[in-house]
Amino acid sequence: MKYVICKNGDTVKGKTTVTLEKKGTVVVIKNVAADICDTCGEYYLDEKTTAYVLKKASEAYKKGTEIEVINMKKTA
Repeated sequence: MKYVICKNGDTVKGKTTVTLEKKGTVVVIKNVAADICDTCGEYYLDEKTTAYVLKKASEAYKKGTEIEVINMKKTA
């Protein structure tokens, strides 16, 4: 599928790192399955993966965590 932002690349299945930040809490999730643009490197997450990433970020924020690193390989 053509990537809609850069309009030059095609998306390919791969793994990426997602970093989210909210009011002093940083959550880094490694090895996230995504469709990645082969030109610019931007990515799309599917609905299920997005829900998981947002849930983990919300949990870290609620705990007051400053930095949390999650490896999806070890949680799947």
